[in-house]
Amino acid sequence: MIKKFEISGIHTEATEDIQKYVKKKIAKLDSYMPRHARKSAHAEVKLIESKTKTRKQCTAEVTIFVPGEILTAKETTVNMYAAVDIVEEKLKAQIRRYKSQNIAAKSKRGLARKFLGKIVRKK
Repeated sequence: MIKKFEISGIHTEATEDIQKYVKKKIAKLDSYMPRHARKSAHAEVKLIESKTKTRKQCTAEVTIFVPGEILTAKETTVNMYAAVDIVEEKLKAQIRRYKSQNIAAKSKRGLARKFLGKIVRKK
């Protein structure tokens, strides 16, 4: 579970309910991360509310810091909870890409060691 969260409200108060909801949703993303990234990952969440004459807009911006990369997603909707849900889905896709890139590089190194080890041993 992502242990460090920084939740801030801009032009709005981040109530206890929305903070619990954000922590629950963003903490789930931990299961999609590679093991090496889980230990040092932390998230910054900005909840922004802007009002015009006709309607209000809620923006959720989440930045997750993982080793070697920064994952960011931002969404604006009418409801803050919906914005958090959409941001969660966007971050899932980014974490999957991050994991596939990092795991692929590590597995290639492992394969190279295996083959090089066999070649060296044959001599």
